[in-house]
Amino acid sequence: MKIVLTGSLGNIGKPLTATLVNNGHTVTVISSNAARQEDIELLGAKAAIGKLQDVDFLAETFKGADIVYLMETMEAVGDMFDTSVDFISGIAQIGQNYKEAVERSGVKKVIHLSSIGAHTDKGTGIIRFHYEVETILRQLPADIAIKFIRPVSFYINLFSLIHTIKSQGAIISNYGGDVKEPWVSPKDIAAVIAEEVDTPFEGKAIRYVASDEVSPNEIARALGEAIGKPDLQWRVIPSQQLLDGWLSIGFNEQVAKGFVELQESQGSGQLYEDYNQHKPLLGQVKLKDFVKDFAAAYNRQ
Repeated sequence: MKIVLTGSLGNIGKPLTATLVNNGHTVTVISSNAARQEDIELLGAKAAIGKLQDVDFLAETFKGADIVYLMETMEAVGDMFDTSVDFISGIAQIGQNYKEAVERSGVKKVIHLSSIGAHTDKGTGIIRFHYEVETILRQLPADIAIKFIRPVSFYINLFSLIHTIKSQGAIISNYGGDVKEPWVSPKDIAAVIAEEVDTPFEGKAIRYVASDEVSPNEIARALGEAIGKPDLQWRVIPSQQLLDGWLSIGFNEQVAKGFVELQESQGSGQLYEDYNQHKPLLGQVKLKDFVKDFAAAYNRQ
């Protein structure tokens, strides 16, 4: 089949591209970075260089595809330290661009990388844009089938803890404790998307993706052991204190407030309400596997 992928060769896109090419599909990868063209072609795919803000480019690139894979990231809109950027509106506009491009191209099968929390526009903070984009794509005509893939929190987000561990000797957050929550590896997400490419499309379907379920305290112990700090603690501070700290280093206010609210919803369990009703089989990459990558990154910095 002819498949067009957005997302360039990121943490999901690279293994997904390799798998789809290996499975015999004809793959085109959209990237805004012309320097990525050679890497895309080395994987056996075709590169399409352009921006997600360009509807004409998207519609032309989608034309003739059997399936398009859509994803959106904050990086496609701006820098999280740019205080002028409205990320939620910017990403919603990309969703509108996708909708128009799909309609104009005639594509009838769509896979959309959404997120946990996309079931609601309440209390999810910065990731509310996933709800917004899902809502937009659900307005596509009924003869266009969509699979909404909703991964949980990415292990790789834990790399952002390295600076705080080194500077303060602890993980600092506004929630914590012993309640397990789901985490996922991009490799498992890529595997699920590749699987969905080759299974029937019908209507508007949702599939959650998770690799492991562990608590904040279990994460602290595992990361601590991996980096030679067996007493590493996951320390909980008030939300306002966390927000003040992020704003003081220049974070975009929407982003800072959005992440604080998101983490509050993790702590309360609100983020996981729909996930808990539709739990998936867990993937292959466990926390014990990821901590090796975390330790390597920690030692490089």
